Amino acid sequence: MTSNGAYHLGIDLGTTYTAAAIARGDRVEVVGLGNRSAAIPSVIYLRPDETILTGETAQRRAATEPGRIAREFKRRVGDPTPLLLGGSPYSAEALTSKLLRWVVDKVAELEGGPAGQIAVTHPANWGPYKQDLLRQAIRMADLPAAVTLTEPQAAAISYAANERVEVGALIAVYDLGGGTFDAAVLRKTVDGFDILGEPEGIERLGGIDLDEAVLAHVRRALAGALDGLDLDDPTTISSLARLRQECVETKEALSTDTEASIPVLLPSVQTEVRLTRGEFEQLIRPPLTETVAAMRRALGTAKVGPDEISAVLLVGGSSRIPLVAELVSDAFGRPIAVDAHPKHAIALGAGHAAALQATRTAETSPEEVPVAVAAPAAAPESSSPSPTAPPVVVAPVPPRRSEPDLPPVPAGPVATGSDAMLPATPTPTDAASPASPPALEATAPWDRQGAGAGGPGDPPSQPEPASGRPRWVPVAGGIAAAVVLLGGGWLVFGGGGDEDSAEPVAAIEQSVEPEPEPEPEPEPEPEPEPEPEPEPEPEPEPEPEPEPEPEPEFVVPPGVDFATIDQIALDGDTYVVDFTTYEFDPALPGMHVHFFFDTIPAEQAGVPGSGPWFVYGEGSPFTGYGVGDRPAGAEQLCVLVANPDHSVIAESGTCWDLP
Repeated sequence: MTSNGAYHLGIDLGTTYTAAAIARGDRVEVVGLGNRSAAIPSVIYLRPDETILTGETAQRRAATEPGRIAREFKRRVGDPTPLLLGGSPYSAEALTSKLLRWVVDKVAELEGGPAGQIAVTHPANWGPYKQDLLRQAIRMADLPAAVTLTEPQAAAISYAANERVEVGALIAVYDLGGGTFDAAVLRKTVDGFDILGEPEGIERLGGIDLDEAVLAHVRRALAGALDGLDLDDPTTISSLARLRQECVETKEALSTDTEASIPVLLPSVQTEVRLTRGEFEQLIRPPLTETVAAMRRALGTAKVGPDEISAVLLVGGSSRIPLVAELVSDAFGRPIAVDAHPKHAIALGAGHAAALQATRTAETSPEEVPVAVAAPAAAPESSSPSPTAPPVVVAPVPPRRSEPDLPPVPAGPVATGSDAMLPATPTPTDAASPASPPALEATAPWDRQGAGAGGPGDPPSQPEPASGRPRWVPVAGGIAAAVVLLGGGWLVFGGGGDEDSAEPVAAIEQSVEPEPEPEPEPEPEPEPEPEPEPEPEPEPEPEPEPEPEPEPEFVVPPGVDFATIDQIALDGDTYVVDFTTYEFDPALPGMHVHFFFDTIPAEQAGVPGSGPWFVYGEGSPFTGYGVGDRPAGAEQLCVLVANPDHSVIAESGTCWDLP
């Protein structure tokens, strides 16, 4: 067999099942480790020659050679007491390394070559001691380059690969696997997920403990018939192994069915034991309540409120139990995300993590990458930078457009703000530019203060050739010219004469005769007021239309369990639903109500996986839904009465239009 190209491997070493996934390019998929399913039982059978069998093959040997079988050894990691297989002691981490090596070799056989990068997961609540033992197991399996990550991180990575998760979003992971429970809060980062606070977990709580609860139910139903069995009889051992498997299958069947029968085929007993979903939920409710409490502790250490969580991700095979989703939804009121294959979610996330680690390793260079610095702009050729200080680069200012009527702007600081409206203060050493027109320099505000030398009849002074002449010289000439023009005007309008030269303004006024005042126009005679029009006769008032008869109010059926929605209002992004119950008070685990949107049929409001419906066992108001939870096309929110087993009562509630 030839390899289809480089691949990377993620391994989920579970307490009861082990799964693996490969990443090739942008695609990650589960590897079929077993003959009947992708995941294999985490069971090892040790042959006399020290070679091992795993999965279904090893499990079949358990009936005939139980002394060479090891199962659930992940729970024993860190326990100094060894496990005896064939009379020889083995630590839990030594058995872990054997299983790990088998998985790597199996995948290499299927893919035609070894993996490029390997990632192995572990429970989030494992401390440094157990994590170090896992690394020892990885070294014992001759996989020194493998990396490790927590199971909640792998689950979140798998979820983000299929759903859009914004950077900074918070996700709570509820991981109920075969042998352990993990609860953690993670924040999405650019590269993956970071765990906030301290993860919480229950090491000895998982699917196998729920299987034991079902087996205990069978024991009670058989009234002690299992107590006197001969455990040395191979037939009895095989029958008990089969009975345990029937309990596992019954537990899984009750996730979709309301009742199941457990066949009991023992040498002394052949019968069936009936178990309903309601009975099963009563058996497992106490330990599942502990998982919810652990999730609350994880939120507390992360200092995160339930309303800050975007979703609660349910992973692990046992998370498919309907009661899990109902308890978590009721406790935190957040959207529940259940993976389509919760047994494989962690392995898929580990595959993504292995590929990401391989990419980082390939991009890392042993040499330090220099920091790019933008080069400064070149200084003008005329500048002379100091030998001790770097030159200050000033962007060149484009020249002003040449205009013949305006002088060049004098050099100096540019005023900003309110100072831009003030004239610059002159200095005695200011010199006029030789290229500046002398007549226009007199318009500068500070030059007007130097005017006044010379009489009205003085001719304008000629500019001196020296460049350092005072600016008031052309100003005086300009003012003298203005006075001469004014005098000439007086001579024209007043007829001339030295005797009148002292009062030119009076002479101008005498030469102009005043215009006669216009006679006032006679006021027009007032027009006669028009005669008032006769008022129209009032129209007869229309007879009032008869008011429509009110529609009959909804009448709650008497004597039956019923619920009505009375009002829905918006408080920010939260729907505040006022409701009333009749003939009962909602209180879990007894009679309660289910809220659901009108996008699913009413009869499916209690069926797991049928759509968004919310279990509620408290009084009004209900605030479990927000605007973001409203499905596309939903127009109303409805309520129905539900039995303790979450089956809804038909036509036992009403609906209300969503605002």
